[in-house]
Amino acid sequence: MTAKASSDSAREIPEATVARLPVYLRALVTLSDAGTETCSSEELATAAGVNSAKLRKDLSYLGSYGTRGVGYDVDYLRYQIAREIGVTQDWPVVIVGIGNLGHALANYSGFRSRGFRVVALLDADPERHQEVVAGVDVRPFDDLEQIVAEQGVAIGVIATPAVAAQDVANRMVAAGIRSILNFAPVVLAVPDDVDVRKVDLSIELQILAYHEQRKANAS
Repeated sequence: MTAKASSDSAREIPEATVARLPVYLRALVTLSDAGTETCSSEELATAAGVNSAKLRKDLSYLGSYGTRGVGYDVDYLRYQIAREIGVTQDWPVVIVGIGNLGHALANYSGFRSRGFRVVALLDADPERHQEVVAGVDVRPFDDLEQIVAEQGVAIGVIATPAVAAQDVANRMVAAGIRSILNFAPVVLAVPDDVDVRKVDLSIELQILAYHEQRKANAS
């Protein structure tokens, strides 16, 4: 059904393409769950919300997984993309800051279904140390280094107030974490070998407000 992927396994994939791969994976999971076995590039592009030319170019960085006149084997392409972005294995994750947002993240079932395993929830507030969220005990933040060493934590999630975020990031980096997802509304300073993804909900809302204002002015 499929051709072999490129032999250049060390090829560099553009960041913009990397950002879209999880979108393609989500679309393929939806198609697979609906019982779709094969799909064209147009069908996959529509499901992912991109144009088909962009999708084909993005997938060309991974190799050649389609067959002319047939399209893509949904489950096979799903596996190849999952393998490329590293979610064919479980990645241990620690969440720091178990307030309202931390609770919501800990209860998010999408972590477990997409290759991420929350191994610890940490908070500096002693009053939270009696809590159990989504079956995981909330432990003191001072346990961070021990947990990272014991569990081989790959990714740290920061859901603390902005004032605490940099200190938390510093401790994560010192403990050996090299990938951080930051929900705190602050820019973190980290070494060059540490990857940080920032999620700022207020900025996303402000962008939507901008578009709403433009629509209102145009009417």
